Amino acid sequence: MFRELRRKNQLLSEKESIDILNRNTSGTLACTGDNGYPYAVPLSYVYSDGKIYFHCAVEGHKLDAIKCNSKVSFCVIDTDDVLPEKFTTRYKSVIAFGKARIIEDDNEKRKTLEILARKYSPNDDAAIEKEINAAIDRTYMVEIDIEHMTGKEGIEFTRLRNS
Repeated sequence: MFRELRRKNQLLSEKESIDILNRNTSGTLACTGDNGYPYAVPLSYVYSDGKIYFHCAVEGHKLDAIKCNSKVSFCVIDTDDVLPEKFTTRYKSVIAFGKARIIEDDNEKRKTLEILARKYSPNDDAAIEKEINAAIDRTYMVEIDIEHMTGKEGIEFTRLRNS
């Protein structure tokens, strides 16, 4: 169903891929947009229990796209060091494929908003509660149930690892 990574020697382990998702704060959501054009949008997210969550307004391009086709991909770039003398970059990235689901139930929305908020403000319970209460009626959470995920490192990292 999903393509195998062509350069298998550069494949990251599932643990390394999850570490990248946990370590970073932004990624790019790709979905089918208006008139069949691809639509890719950078956003903040949290990875939790095999799923990716992000928040959005209760209307907009992302929601319209997900409602038309729930199949999405999500990409996170962990490292991207330019090596000008070699005309390449030393990179690590993760691409996840899955189905997006709009969370509208207030209890589930509150729970996932809290998971997201704790990633970005882990030590401020009062502020998290206040922000969630203020935003809950004008916010949706979206869950990406990951069906396939690959992490890849550039050949320069692979060479370093193997030396």
